[in-house]
Amino acid sequence: MTDATAERPDPATIPAEAELAEAGLRLEIDGAVATVTLNRPERRNAMTFATWRGLAAIGRALPSDVRVVVLRGEGPCFSAGIDLSMFSGGGEGFTDGRDAQATDAFIAELQQGYRWLRDPRIVSVAAVHGHAIGGGFQLALACDIRVVADDVKFCMKEPALGLVPDLTGTKPLVEAVGLSRALELCLTARTVLAEEASRLGLAETVVPRDGLGAAVDELVAALLAVNPGAAVATKRLLLEAPENTLEQQCAAERREQIGRLRAMFGGGGSS
Repeated sequence: MTDATAERPDPATIPAEAELAEAGLRLEIDGAVATVTLNRPERRNAMTFATWRGLAAIGRALPSDVRVVVLRGEGPCFSAGIDLSMFSGGGEGFTDGRDAQATDAFIAELQQGYRWLRDPRIVSVAAVHGHAIGGGFQLALACDIRVVADDVKFCMKEPALGLVPDLTGTKPLVEAVGLSRALELCLTARTVLAEEASRLGLAETVVPRDGLGAAVDELVAALLAVNPGAAVATKRLLLEAPENTLEQQCAAERREQIGRLRAMFGGGGSS
């Protein structure tokens, strides 16, 4: 999802409110801002296969004029991670992995609930408070910017359960904290509090718990104040940068700037 000229589906394809509620999600769209809320507070926003598929459906159906997506959690925490009832027959159940092709396709489908948050056409913001464990931590990592409350508790729990983090979280974790620290965090499954999260680069901003909403609103307003076309092109450049050589990145900068100049001075393209 890197073509900024591609059109998103018509908003009529957005999943129904009842369907999202069944998946433990709530979606609110206010002009250029979409707010996605993990909405199972009675289960500490524990995530199920339906949650991840619902997130993917939201990503596929966002109206084209949405520029900022905010992810938040209802109740006392962002997300306690995977709903452990799925281990004990309380949910859809896990594949045993013996059919590697089917298991690969199954996990790839769930990962789509996270991958769309990197789309250059939007800026994704995680508003994180309380626990963000496992899949919840990875959801925060999938977002472009993390604003966290001072009560945040990050933890990559999967290895302690005999699993690996497989919801797109390993790459942004290594990019944020480096390989050695990522190994230590994953293989000890220890909890990272707000001050350390800020110091390690897991959080761009730390605010008091009662100021989280206002801080996110202020950030969203600042993001929307930037020219939409320039925002898309700049995010695309920054996403490319880690994999590019300097020469490649310089060429990418020239390409994007040519597009912006054409848009600004009548040569075609999006403004």
